[in-house]
Amino acid sequence: MTTPAYVIDEMYSSDQIAARIAALAPRIEAEFADTEQLVVVGLLRGSFIFIADLVRALSLPVEVDFLEVSSYGNAMESSREVRILKDLRAAIEGRDVLVVEDIVDTGHTLSHVLKLLASRNPRKLRSIAMLDKPSRRETEVSADWIGFTIPDEFVVGYGIDYAQRDRNLPHIGKVRFTE
Repeated sequence: MTTPAYVIDEMYSSDQIAARIAALAPRIEAEFADTEQLVVVGLLRGSFIFIADLVRALSLPVEVDFLEVSSYGNAMESSREVRILKDLRAAIEGRDVLVVEDIVDTGHTLSHVLKLLASRNPRKLRSIAMLDKPSRRETEVSADWIGFTIPDEFVVGYGIDYAQRDRNLPHIGKVRFTE
């Protein structure tokens, strides 16, 4: 499959992203102020840069774990079928858990993950997404904290990819196809 030609228009700079994380960190710290150790669960692969920046901004004892889920593959549209490709390594029963998502689009992935993790009886379960695209929502789910709310645009950068490309961009940009 050949990827169509496209350009990327910057939506959020690395400085804007850093400032937003710095603003969100105290809210998360307040929510989990009494935690013994916060289990920060990143949803791979798109959240890996966000989770790294977020945990460095938190003044809490944290443990990092990952779930790898798939609902897109290399497509631009969600398949709406959420598959767990890699599960958590540690048990979360009775523990405080923060799920870190790159983008909430249709909501199927976040909804599925929150139900799965809730069934494991954590003490507290919250979620954060770098981006929220509410105009595309198909399920009744929302993250507890949102970095930025965006319109229905296809975006890349800061860990988010298009066919495994552009994850390494330090900013978040809108894809504009030129063909």
